[in-house]
Amino acid sequence: CQYILCVIPHPMHPGSQAFNLTHSDSSTFILMGIPGMETSHVWISVPFSMFYIITLLGNFMVLFVVGKEQTLQKPMFLLLCMLALTDITMSNSVMPKALCIFWFNLKGITMGGCLTQMFFLHAGSTAHSAVLVTMALDRYVAICKPLRYTSILTNARIANLGLLCLMRAILFILPLPLQQPFCANRIIPHTQCEHIAVMKMVCGDITVTRIYGLVLMFVVMGFDLTLIALSYILIIRAILRISSKKAHQKALNTCTAHICVMLTYYTPGLFSNLTHRFGQGIAPHIHIILADLYLLIPPMLNPIIYGVKTKELRDKVGKYTCRRIKSPIDSSHCG
Repeated sequence: CQYILCVIPHPMHPGSQAFNLTHSDSSTFILMGIPGMETSHVWISVPFSMFYIITLLGNFMVLFVVGKEQTLQKPMFLLLCMLALTDITMSNSVMPKALCIFWFNLKGITMGGCLTQMFFLHAGSTAHSAVLVTMALDRYVAICKPLRYTSILTNARIANLGLLCLMRAILFILPLPLQQPFCANRIIPHTQCEHIAVMKMVCGDITVTRIYGLVLMFVVMGFDLTLIALSYILIIRAILRISSKKAHQKALNTCTAHICVMLTYYTPGLFSNLTHRFGQGIAPHIHIILADLYLLIPPMLNPIIYGVKTKELRDKVGKYTCRRIKSPIDSSHCG
């Protein structure tokens, strides 16, 4: 393969030079970043990189703490680890390349790299939704069938459900990145190889592919949201039957974190998908920024929400962070 090295002025620093590596192979795609906002790429990268770092730190902390603490290795926290893994997959599939575009103007990506990114992006999102359904099932059993909780949701059963979530994601998303003939224009006006953006470069009729993507979105989100809604209808009905005010409050608190996580995921997800497909009057850079924030904000907030709302996890995280940052002044407070 041959490469052409071009020296171009950096838009944010007049007189400076940035190296732009452009692949001359016709199988290379060009990710343009955020068209119309090229001069602001460096500034846009500041919050994006901060969100990305917080996402990685928060989710890896959850995995580390649950892995180290035997008392946390039970269904609820194992599901939280699965959620953390899908969050890491989603953000890692897109953000490193997006930051390379913002910082170094490295816009080239191979066809294989583009299709791989598309697969992991959408598979991670689909698996994330399935894990949220499983977490709703966990809350339903914990509140509606508390005496049978440990026998119904064992660690082995949770592992099997996690495997089922993974297999569903792979089988649903695998047809999307199947290679098709692409036209000569391989410029993607986006920071990522999102399915709709890639399909616009396919030569020939893409009606079937577009319909499959649209049906997949409604089937996955619609089916999952229906199951979650059904679970919470039964949960609310069970909570209303509880006579003790203290037990009533405790049952509500166990669901608060999960409801917050669902809202932070499905609300921007549905809005981003629907505006990207049907919001023709919305500026392209708004679509792109929304799509990127959708992959950053929920993964960043999930560990924070569960860390604040779940006392067991909060105490264990505090124990490990306190060990790392303790000083002579506050060492007495470390457990």
